[in-house]
Amino acid sequence: MGIWKAVKTVFGSGSSDRTEILLQEFQRAINYRFNDVDLLRVALTHRSYAKSGEKEWLPSNERLEFLGDSVLGLVVSEFLYARYPKKLEGGLTKLKSLLVNETTLYRTAEALGLGNYILLSAEEEKAGGRKRSSINADALEAVIGAIFLDGGLVSIRPIVNRHILSHVEEIAADKTFRNYKGELLELLQANGAGMPRYEVLSEEGPDHDKTFMVVVYCNGENIGSGTGTSKKDAEQKAAAQAMKKLKSTEK
Repeated sequence: MGIWKAVKTVFGSGSSDRTEILLQEFQRAINYRFNDVDLLRVALTHRSYAKSGEKEWLPSNERLEFLGDSVLGLVVSEFLYARYPKKLEGGLTKLKSLLVNETTLYRTAEALGLGNYILLSAEEEKAGGRKRSSINADALEAVIGAIFLDGGLVSIRPIVNRHILSHVEEIAADKTFRNYKGELLELLQANGAGMPRYEVLSEEGPDHDKTFMVVVYCNGENIGSGTGTSKKDAEQKAAAQAMKKLKSTEK
């Protein structure tokens, strides 16, 4: 069974009126009307919901998240290249990392009220999944991927511009948007220390409430660690600790 046939089988006439209303509301919130609303349904389906039903197979938003991550990177890179003609590659890379990191995506998703529309299992919802930064950030990337498939770059550019790129100066000036992984990489390379390597040491808790512990190494040495509710969050915290440690040794 093809993916779209399967989606229609799962979400067809048996869909609740409430779900349909939410889909309509979200399209108004982003000011985009899907030609194929099944793409949006998949984009809003968290893996916990996909695995929780009685249906034998249900697609989650993970593949669309993968696509959306690349589409977002392209749109942001294109914008920065045109907006800052005098910035060198390093400066553009650093600015891009601020615009596509989990913090920015979560705050954008929060402003859109995206958490209210994500399809979650009962367990994930009870665990606070609607407010979880990783779930919201991933869902936003999935929505971007869905819009790209539905309408192409011409449709996704104005949405990314309106909700993310219009805030570029504000994000660049706000230290809470810092990308510690990017800063650590830059610091290590400037000192000829090589590339950082991140390793997940442990995953604890059920699928809907996991905690990750990550260690960052440089030349085989443990230079920082961090825990978080997503791998990305844990890596950022490990990088932040490494930055603090390395800068203290420079004094």
